[in-house]
Amino acid sequence: MSHKPTLVLVPGAWHSAATWDKTASLLEAEQYKCVRVSLPSAAPNPSATFFGDVEVVRNAIMAETTQGRDVVVVVHSYGGMVGNSAIKGLTRPKQNASSSEKETSGHVIGLIMLASGFTVTGSSFIDGFGGKPPPIWNLNPESGFVDLLVDPRELFYHDLPLDEGNYWVGKLEKQSVISLTEGGEHAYAGWMDVPVWYLSTAEDKALPVEAQRMFVGMAQAAGGDVTVREINTSHSPMLSKPKETADFISEAVASFVG
Repeated sequence: MSHKPTLVLVPGAWHSAATWDKTASLLEAEQYKCVRVSLPSAAPNPSATFFGDVEVVRNAIMAETTQGRDVVVVVHSYGGMVGNSAIKGLTRPKQNASSSEKETSGHVIGLIMLASGFTVTGSSFIDGFGGKPPPIWNLNPESGFVDLLVDPRELFYHDLPLDEGNYWVGKLEKQSVISLTEGGEHAYAGWMDVPVWYLSTAEDKALPVEAQRMFVGMAQAAGGDVTVREINTSHSPMLSKPKETADFISEAVASFVG
């Protein structure tokens, strides 16, 4: 397939698809088709599940691959676990990776991960924290949502101008408890099936860069094909440095296409 692959953009917990708009507009100017996905768990619905998130992303991917278009999945934070799990069975079988035969369906050809963890097959999101919520979370049993116990502007957007950071705080959604604590049976280490480009965020207060570096090292040691770059931003590089983030995505896609 000679045309550019479609980019399926997956946000993190509490965030809507709109967080991708600044970066996506730059990529669209480069003739990329960008499909922004909204996760059902980031909404006023305490019953929303991790599996529901995976299905929404998987459907977005298959809407492209069934039309013969290859896809690169771009994920942020919790969206990394969703995106990794959603690509199961949608990548090109390794024995056919270099096949010259005419194919009628597309495949997921790469993962681009921003400030995220590497999914472990069979493990829920909270399992990555040792099975206990981080101290900045409150799993509210009455509402069914995860409350943040720190200033979200400082946590997610500290390198944005004050007004813009406050704007995005106002756009934060509710996040269901069960999406972050259950559903491990639907989790899949998709990063083992395709090459990965990882953007590490050096000034991150939500997922410290030391943890990100450890995750990358563990994935590489496990046999993952992971290329890493680092950027001096908060947890939200697609908002604070959209051009640099778009350039990183373009470079990654070029490497996947070959």
